[in-house]
Amino acid sequence: MDKTAVILSNTGTPDNTSVGAVRRYLKEFLGDARVITMPAVLRKMLVNGIIVPFRAPKSAKLYEQVWTSEGSPLLVHSLSLRNKLQEQLGDSYEVMLGMRYGNPSLKDALQQLKSNQYSRVVLLPLFPQYASSTTGTILECVHSEISKWNNIPALQTIPPFFNHEDFIACFAENVKNKKPEQFDHVLFSYHGLPLKHVNATHQGKDCSHFNCSKEINPSNPYCYRAACYATTRLLASQLNLPEDKYTVCFQSRFSQSWLSPFADEEVKAKARQGVKNLLLVSPSFVTDCLETIVELGIEYRHLFEQNGGDRFEWTESLNDKEQWVCFLAELIRGKIYSQGQTI
Repeated sequence: MDKTAVILSNTGTPDNTSVGAVRRYLKEFLGDARVITMPAVLRKMLVNGIIVPFRAPKSAKLYEQVWTSEGSPLLVHSLSLRNKLQEQLGDSYEVMLGMRYGNPSLKDALQQLKSNQYSRVVLLPLFPQYASSTTGTILECVHSEISKWNNIPALQTIPPFFNHEDFIACFAENVKNKKPEQFDHVLFSYHGLPLKHVNATHQGKDCSHFNCSKEINPSNPYCYRAACYATTRLLASQLNLPEDKYTVCFQSRFSQSWLSPFADEEVKAKARQGVKNLLLVSPSFVTDCLETIVELGIEYRHLFEQNGGDRFEWTESLNDKEQWVCFLAELIRGKIYSQGQTI
């Protein structure tokens, strides 16, 4: 078949808001050795015996807050993105959606590839910044599956695009709609990671040895923290934000041994310092989901107001916006392979 298959992949979502569905999703997600890095037996005991039983009921209630008549926001936006990208690319491409956990699953998308024998496959992990627990686990899953096939297609993976000028332009335009110049301060919040995950990308040493908050260099090309700071610098430049008007922080932490500064603490601190108008931007998310809608949009708003702040807004993600769709289409066609910007 002279046709290119495109697989869009993201983390995933439960099938519904029931505790059972959330429990199944969390077991699959947290059972991944790239998500919780410990021996398999210990990981299984921790996930199945402690984390999931306590977390599933709470997460189910949170999912109820964001669920729509069409389903999970992450899935709804992802399906719309797939449809618009299909229209943009035309009949010589077939765009599929394969979630790493949950449905529609990445393994099901791969089985469709195997059945139809496409001439070329483009894998697009929807994560601007690389992390072993996001892009890494998607790559491992795909390579593990196709290595078992007799006929292995030509596979091309779109690399992380955290500093691609067109990605930066897409996100900056999104932020400009909120008029950032009218806010006292802007928080750039990225999904957190355990410090040991980050340190593993550069010989087990911490970021202070590699100047990760200031530059991308030959020693830290896969460092998540370095990529987050690089994205922030580029966005701040596009938005004409002086250094004292923005802060980088990390959300969704599970312990103190995660990337800091912690977003919730920064929200409270800014309010206590007299910041009355706060804008929050989340450039590690290209699709709105539980973490953006509830954690950022609801919980952090309450924290800001409870600590003396007046006006709090968060910037919705790219979802299925036209500029974003056009950027992805050009990446997939192979017309814009840039090594990214440095700043």
